[in-house]
Amino acid sequence: MHPKQAPFRERCRRSHHRRGCRGPLPYLDGMGRLERWRRAAAARPTVVDALPAAVLFAASLLPVNPPGGPPRAPLTAGAVLLALVGSAALVVRRRHPLPVLGVVTVVAAAALLAQQARGPLVLTVALAAYTVATRTDRRTAVAAGAASALLLGACAVVALGVGWLDPAVVVLVLWFGVAVAAGDAVRSRRAYVAVLEERARRAEQTREAEARRRVTEERLRIARELHDVVAHHIALINVQAGVAGHVLRQQPDAAEEALGHVRSAARTVLDEMATLLGVLRRQEEPEPPTEPAPSLTRLDTLVDGFAAGQPVRWTLAGQPRPLPSAVDVAAYRIIQESLTNAHRHAPGAPVMVRLRYTPDGLTVEVRDQGAGAGSEPGTGLGLLGMRERAEAVGGAFHAGPHPDGGFVVRADLPAPQDEENA
Repeated sequence: MHPKQAPFRERCRRSHHRRGCRGPLPYLDGMGRLERWRRAAAARPTVVDALPAAVLFAASLLPVNPPGGPPRAPLTAGAVLLALVGSAALVVRRRHPLPVLGVVTVVAAAALLAQQARGPLVLTVALAAYTVATRTDRRTAVAAGAASALLLGACAVVALGVGWLDPAVVVLVLWFGVAVAAGDAVRSRRAYVAVLEERARRAEQTREAEARRRVTEERLRIARELHDVVAHHIALINVQAGVAGHVLRQQPDAAEEALGHVRSAARTVLDEMATLLGVLRRQEEPEPPTEPAPSLTRLDTLVDGFAAGQPVRWTLAGQPRPLPSAVDVAAYRIIQESLTNAHRHAPGAPVMVRLRYTPDGLTVEVRDQGAGAGSEPGTGLGLLGMRERAEAVGGAFHAGPHPDGGFVVRADLPAPQDEENA
């Protein structure tokens, strides 16, 4: 099925089911079959063109007299050769339309002059003229068709000994006019359909771009509102907290009133942030997440989940301590993504996870013993995501082949001891 038909087919199916109907849609299935046949024919144009060529060649050999006309001349080797050349040229008419028209015109002219003309030879020239009209511009098609018609008309006048207004000559010339007109109509329709499809595609892209622009503008407006609300109430909280601290000992009632204003402003800020940030969410979550938050305290569970299909060991150096939540989550996600990459690119290879706590932070290192061809440093969405997580918390990230074999991922995340419980 052509990609541009997918939205139309899907809309038809939804409308069909909304009306309470069940089962397949015969007309859509028929469209699908026709589209498959059309694509198969477009993929093998030479085979498709060989079929009418073979039919015309076979028809030229049949000993059938045209109704109401003179009997056919006896079949000779020359007639067979001319019919074979003219029909064979049609096999490549789509790839070389003008040369094919020239070849079949010369063959038909030679057959007329040699008194070996067979009826299907005229059809081969008409089919070639039709192909020229569908594959070239109108001026070229008319010029080529007129040249072929005049040449064959002249040959018919000479061979039959009649005038240009003889019905046989007129009909012969009219064949070219009909063929060129039909081909030009088909070419114009194809061009018109292509323009409509291109306009529809651009309109769809424009609508999507406009929708994205409006969403971005709305997010910026909401962000400005959030900034104004939070800035105002934070300033109010700061002022009231200062008042409470100043009069706490001498005027406890005034201090209590100031703290009440602080609580009210803080509640307002939280409510506004919850409302506005809810609008800014990129996707809806119909149910609140029940999975525990990512943390290195769940490292055993993470390693056990991968160890079921791949040997994974982890070691710990230094004194563990509470980490800032952002660093804790970043370390967990880096280990998780590294184990996933190892499982994908080095299945069955041993994996070593090392955690080392230092006074300045945490070092995470994950190394597999595979071939080391999983990814190169800085490429792949997984490595890019890990790098961004590390740099987002002010850390450093490295990934690449290990000198002793395998692939290693290392992240140095800052978490000074004086920032514990931050």
